[in-house]
Amino acid sequence: MAYYSPIPGSLVLYKIRPALVTSIDEKIEIELQGGKNKRVRPKDIKVLHPGPLSSLSDLTETTADLSEAWELVAGESTDLQELAELIYGVFDPGSAWSTWLLVAEGLYFSGDPHQIEARSAEQVAADLADRKAREQAQQEWNGFLSRLKAGQLETADSERMREVERVALGLADTSRILQSLGIQESPDQAHRVLLRSGYWMQAHNPHPERCQLSLEDPEFLLSSLPKETRVDLTHLAAFAIDDEGSSDPDDAISLDGDRVWVHVADVAAVVPPGGDLDLEAGSRGANLYLPDRTVHMLPPALTGMLGIGLQESSPALSLGFRLDSSARPVDLEIVVSTVRASRHSYLEVERQMDQWPFDTLITMARSYRARRMDAGAVTIDLPEVRVKVEGEGSVDIRPMDRLSSREMVTEFMLMAGEAVARFALENEVPVPFASQPAPADRNRSTGLAGMYAFRRQMKPSRSKILEEAHAGLGLDAYSRVTSPLRRYLDLVTHQQLRAFLDGNPLIPVAGVSERIAIADRMSATVRRAERLSNLHWKLVYLKQNPQWQGKGVVVEKGDRKSTLLIPDLAMETKLRLSGDIPLDTGLSLAVREVDLADQKAWFQVVGTVSPG
Repeated sequence: MAYYSPIPGSLVLYKIRPALVTSIDEKIEIELQGGKNKRVRPKDIKVLHPGPLSSLSDLTETTADLSEAWELVAGESTDLQELAELIYGVFDPGSAWSTWLLVAEGLYFSGDPHQIEARSAEQVAADLADRKAREQAQQEWNGFLSRLKAGQLETADSERMREVERVALGLADTSRILQSLGIQESPDQAHRVLLRSGYWMQAHNPHPERCQLSLEDPEFLLSSLPKETRVDLTHLAAFAIDDEGSSDPDDAISLDGDRVWVHVADVAAVVPPGGDLDLEAGSRGANLYLPDRTVHMLPPALTGMLGIGLQESSPALSLGFRLDSSARPVDLEIVVSTVRASRHSYLEVERQMDQWPFDTLITMARSYRARRMDAGAVTIDLPEVRVKVEGEGSVDIRPMDRLSSREMVTEFMLMAGEAVARFALENEVPVPFASQPAPADRNRSTGLAGMYAFRRQMKPSRSKILEEAHAGLGLDAYSRVTSPLRRYLDLVTHQQLRAFLDGNPLIPVAGVSERIAIADRMSATVRRAERLSNLHWKLVYLKQNPQWQGKGVVVEKGDRKSTLLIPDLAMETKLRLSGDIPLDTGLSLAVREVDLADQKAWFQVVGTVSPG
C-alpha cells in the first residue's frame, strides 16, 4: 500500500474510528461519525484509503471468508490494500474499512495499515478458546443475574453471592453484582438483595458480624484449679439467683448473722493476667448475649467448672461485709472459699420474699437503696423486654417484671462493688472504677414521657483507673466485681484482689489503664451488637405477626412527628399525629410495614385515644 497523503475525500483512521477528510489548510479538518467536525494534525490520523469517499454512511462492515487470505499471508508481511484485495477482491473505502476492522480485532491479523502480519495458528487457536470461554462466562453471568432478579437462585450461585454477603457484613465496599443491578454498594442495600433473593432468610442476623465480633466461643485447654487453702463456707446457705434459663451463674448471696456474703466465681484462680485466656477475654470484652445464642468471653467449659451452683461445691472469691447504721458496707472480708449454692430463678424467690433469709435481705437491700437515692441515684423505670428465639426461629417477647427479688440481688451486687472500691482505695490496689457524670438537670417529671426525657440527658458510664462518683448509682466510688465470667474488667479486679491477698505483684496502673481502654472499646461494640440484634429480632417478630396491635405512648413531640414508646416491645417509633395530643397519651397502634435491612418498622394509629 502506497503512503497516501490525506486529501479531501480520504478515509482516515482517527483514534479507533473512521473519519472523512473534508478540507486541508494549516490543519486537517475531518468529519466524524455523527456529523461532528474536528481539526487535527497530520500525525493524529492514518490514511486508510485515498478516496474519493463522499460520506461515512457509505461505509459498511462486510463479512468474508478469511482462511485463504490468512494462509497466503502466513509467514510474510502485507499492507491494507493487498489484504483487502485478497479478501474482498477490491480495494475501495468500504473494503479498506472492513479489512482494517479485521486487523484491529487482532485475531487473525495484527499490525498497522502499512505492515500487517498473519498471526500463527497457535495464537489464533488460543484466542478462539479464550473467546469461547469468555462468551460462556458471560452467558453464565447473565443467567446468574436473571436468576437473582427472579429470586430463583441455584445451589451453585452461593459462591457468587458471598460477594454480596461480604458487603452486607461490612467486610467489603464493592460488588460487581450490585453494580450490575444498579444498586448502591452499602450494607443495608446488600442485606435487602440477600433477603429478596432468598440467599438469607429473614431471621438472618448480620449485626454481630457487621460489628466484627466472633460468633464462636473461644476454645482452650483448661488447667485445673490450683491447690491452695480455701475457707470452707459450705455451712452457709448460698443462693444463686438469676433469670430462668441463665447458663452462667457467677454470684450467690449468703446471710451469716448480720454479715452478708456475696460469693463470686473465682475465675482469676485459673485465668491469671497476661496468659492466653486473659488476652482472649480482653479481646472480647464481655459475653455477647443474643436472643438466639450466647457467645462467651471465656470457654464455656470454664463456666461449667467455676459457675456458682453448677457443681456440688463451687470455688469462690467471697466478699463478706456488714451494713452500718447509715447503710454503708463496712468491715469487708475477702477470702478464697468453697461454697455450696442452690440455684433459683427470680420468680421462684419472689414467692418466698416473706420467708427467711429473703425477708431480712430485702430489708437490708431497701435500706441501702434508700441511702443511694438520698445521694442522688437515678432510677428510670422505662419498659424492658426479654427477646428470645425459640424452636424453629420463633421469636418470643416478654416484659421484664419489676420483681423485689431482682431489686434485692441488684442492691447486694452494688454493695459488693462499693465495698471492693473502698478496699482498693484504702490498700492502693489499682482496679477499674466505674463512674458516671451527673445529669445537668436532676428534676424529673412523672410518667413515661418524663423518664424518657430524663434518660436522654444521662451520659454513659465510664471505666477509669481513678475513682469518680457514679451519679446514676449515687455512689462516691464503685467497681464492678460480681461478673468475672462474663465481663472482662470484673475479671481484672479479681486478678488484682487475688494478687493482693497472696502477696504477689499487682498489675501496675499503666497495665490496668491499658486493659480498661481495650475492654471498654470492645464492650461498647458488644453492647451495640446486642442492641442492633435485639431490634432485628423484634422486627422479625413483627414480620411473623403482621396483624400485631398494641399500645404506644406519646413521650416526645416534635415539629413534624411525635415519638411514641411501645411498652410491649420496648421500641420507639415516630408518627405524624393530627391534633395536639398531650404527652403520656396512649394510642392503639398496628404494624404497617417492616424493613429488616433498614431496621425500621412503621406503625399506624388504629384506635381511639386511651389514657396513658
